[in-house]
Amino acid sequence: MALGRTAALRVGSLVLIATLAACGGGSDKEPPLENFTAEEIYKRGEYELEVGNPRRPVEALRYFSEVERLYPYSEYAKRALIMQAFAQHKAKKYEEARAAAQRYLDTYPGSEDAAYAKYLLALSYYDQIDEVGRDQGLTFQALQALRAVIEEYPDSDYARSAALKFDLAFDHLAAKEMEIGRFYLKKGHYTAAINRFRVVVEQYQTTTQTPEALMRLVEAYLSLGLTDEAQTAGAILGHNFQASPFYEDAYKRLKKQGLEPEAKGNGWLATIYRQVIKGAWL
Repeated sequence: MALGRTAALRVGSLVLIATLAACGGGSDKEPPLENFTAEEIYKRGEYELEVGNPRRPVEALRYFSEVERLYPYSEYAKRALIMQAFAQHKAKKYEEARAAAQRYLDTYPGSEDAAYAKYLLALSYYDQIDEVGRDQGLTFQALQALRAVIEEYPDSDYARSAALKFDLAFDHLAAKEMEIGRFYLKKGHYTAAINRFRVVVEQYQTTTQTPEALMRLVEAYLSLGLTDEAQTAGAILGHNFQASPFYEDAYKRLKKQGLEPEAKGNGWLATIYRQVIKGAWL
């Protein structure tokens, strides 16, 4: 029986009660697991995951590992392996979760649950990129792993979830560039700031960071007296994000110097503006 999307969520209540009774659920000392079937040990592992105690994933791992050890050729050993990956992830042991998920993929590449294992592997990277200031290497690894889910299992529910997380991780990279760019801008290092905002506009144009990046380009170019570039950045911002408060800010900055948001010159922003008008960008 395949685990599918409900890999860790369902336990037959009657079987579980019988299993717990057999395992001496209320006693201080648990009987040797060798005395029980693969199904009974596996069910106990599921029970530990469902109880909700923070330490339960660790206890569940012991049962799933024992299923593999005692009944290595059973169907429950196969299911226990992917449940190890799930339990490791739930316990926030991300490297161990990746290792278990990869072992499952290596051992059972054609399984119905291969998509789930691939998704768990990707999730173990994604759930570590919770702060903009963290090492961006994890974000790149998350993107690569999420893309693998999307491309290899395009019709699965996991692909849809992976696509959403891919967009968020991509936005995360753009947010990091913005954070550094704002730092340089505040310090008056305008060229360095422009380089960061340019990366967002050119490489991360589909993210939520693009409107602010364009507004900051207006600000930085005006500070350098480069009005053509500032006006062009404002024009792109107005063309694509006219309802954004960032456009309102950029427009006010330009008007204050008697300028309008319009394409000027032949710089990199002017090239992008022409692409926008032709519908080749955004």
